[in-house]
Amino acid sequence: MMEFVWLIPALPLLGFLILSLFNKYIPKSASGYIASAMLLGSFLIVLNLLFSAISGQLIEQPPVVLFHWVHAGNLNLSLSFQIDNLSVWFMSIITGVGFLIHVYSISYMHDDEGVTRYFSYLNLFIFSMLLLVMGSNYVVMFMGWEGVGLCSYLLIGFWFKNQNYNDAAKKAFIMNRIGDLGFLLGMLLIYNQFGTLEYREVFDQASKIINPNEVSTIITVITLLLFVGAMGKSAQIPLYTWLPDAMAGPTPVSALIHAATMVTAGIYMIARSNVLYSMAPCTLDVIYIIGTGTAILAALIGLTQTDIKKVLAYSTVSQLGFMFMAIGLGGYSAGVFHVTTHAFFKALLFLGAGSVIHAMGGEQDIRKMGGLMKKLPITFITFIIATLAIAGIPPLAGFFSKDAILALAFEANPIKWGLGVFAALLTTFYMFRMLYLTFFGEFRGTQHQKEHLHESPLLMTIPLMILAALTVFSGFIEVPHVLGGHNWFSHYLAAANIALPEASHLSNSTEYLLMGTALALVVSVIFITYFLYVSKKTQPASSESEMSFLDKLSYNKFYVDELYDFVIVKPLGFLSDFNSNIIEKHFIDRIVNVSGKSIQWSGKTIRYIQSGDVNTYAIFMVIGIVVILFLNLVL
Repeated sequence: MMEFVWLIPALPLLGFLILSLFNKYIPKSASGYIASAMLLGSFLIVLNLLFSAISGQLIEQPPVVLFHWVHAGNLNLSLSFQIDNLSVWFMSIITGVGFLIHVYSISYMHDDEGVTRYFSYLNLFIFSMLLLVMGSNYVVMFMGWEGVGLCSYLLIGFWFKNQNYNDAAKKAFIMNRIGDLGFLLGMLLIYNQFGTLEYREVFDQASKIINPNEVSTIITVITLLLFVGAMGKSAQIPLYTWLPDAMAGPTPVSALIHAATMVTAGIYMIARSNVLYSMAPCTLDVIYIIGTGTAILAALIGLTQTDIKKVLAYSTVSQLGFMFMAIGLGGYSAGVFHVTTHAFFKALLFLGAGSVIHAMGGEQDIRKMGGLMKKLPITFITFIIATLAIAGIPPLAGFFSKDAILALAFEANPIKWGLGVFAALLTTFYMFRMLYLTFFGEFRGTQHQKEHLHESPLLMTIPLMILAALTVFSGFIEVPHVLGGHNWFSHYLAAANIALPEASHLSNSTEYLLMGTALALVVSVIFITYFLYVSKKTQPASSESEMSFLDKLSYNKFYVDELYDFVIVKPLGFLSDFNSNIIEKHFIDRIVNVSGKSIQWSGKTIRYIQSGDVNTYAIFMVIGIVVILFLNLVL
């Protein structure tokens, strides 16, 4: 299948070009099917590659070179693809989950006047993400990286007539550019140090030039700069505030950005560069601290949110923190494993939320929902499966991936395990709070909404059911030894030079105790949440005046946006206004105007010399000769 690899990104790109160039001639009802068909073609090719990867046929596979791109001095770049177990795994998630989101969107967006434009953006997004994970060098990765950033801007601001949505799109674009600057500087430093940007050549040289047992300053700086890029794309402190605002886009876009594609780009980049990160323990410590802080902060904010999509958005930020927590502990395969399970249950949660919003006529406030389980049975069943998975209830996928991270944390330090469990308990509380307020109790919406409640059509519910099945069974790819498994997924990634975690020194009894303790705490939180929001029928405060001080802090996201506005945005705005109104108008403009006027005056004055009178010219000539003779005599 290697000769057809180029088709994987080419098909979505072709879909984008067809829908963009011929949008006036394509019926709106057909655009979704065209975009989905293109992605299905890519998925089928990737599926074949996945079977080859599982059977071990892609080990040490050389890059697939499409064409040589740049030859300048010592710089040689090619547009080439690295097809190995890691890239194929991410390609499977991107095309598989992406295809389900495309199918779901056919029904969800069928009444939107810009539906053709919407599907063209989706196809371009998938193309960019595939380019990011398939590239065999950092330049191709960066091309996809930037393409994903552009597409996120287009999709978040899809309903551009709403200025708030435009502001959210610009915020996402600008905050990602901040991270991208770090990534770009890291790339330049890699080229300066190794003379190449090809993965294999960089990693081979790094392992030979630098002693793995020594801490290298240059490697530390490179990995920190690359991590800055990951912080932007994967929404880590302090570059996380764009992600909740990305909810301005259509709900399927939220599922695409938050679940399987854009936000996982940072995890992929670090996993791909794990050779460098393993040589920089200081960077791994930084990643762990930021990941843990992000997981807890986002979970604390999620406790009081009332917009169903905002709850899921902060949940995504928190789960990304878990992934970076794993990376910081040296568990690259555990981080990628959580990316996989998260892709399924978070896509399911967002699409389930979209089904709820569809039934509610666009309403997103969980305070105005309730009692939907009878009216939306398929949505409810699939939603509760995803909620149980993200809480870490066995045998669902989230249990295995979170347990792998918590086991790494305990082995590093029991305090780290405690922090991880605390973040997991917060996750359980706000997720079940949202579940109970949405599906249990009495309906709290309007009579009109109540009369029009209905289950979503098949094109929306079938993707929900497929994702629910994946949520149930995907965790079994990495069953730990203590539960009778063989850590298949870690060994699968090891074939792509992803470092295996060190052998666990925990006894079976200790692992059972850790699992049992974490599970007992999670179940306790589920029952506490049920008691509060179902038995006691507690309702979130309808206004901030009814909230406690801590609730206000959480509801207002700890005023981080306001802090950024005060510390960064307003000073920059003031500086911009000062430069525009004072420096430009009173200095630069005056200098330009004086220069122009002086040239005009000079021209008007000097033109009198050209009078056309021959006698005048003769007089000037004589005067000139006299002056020259005088100067010769004097000097």
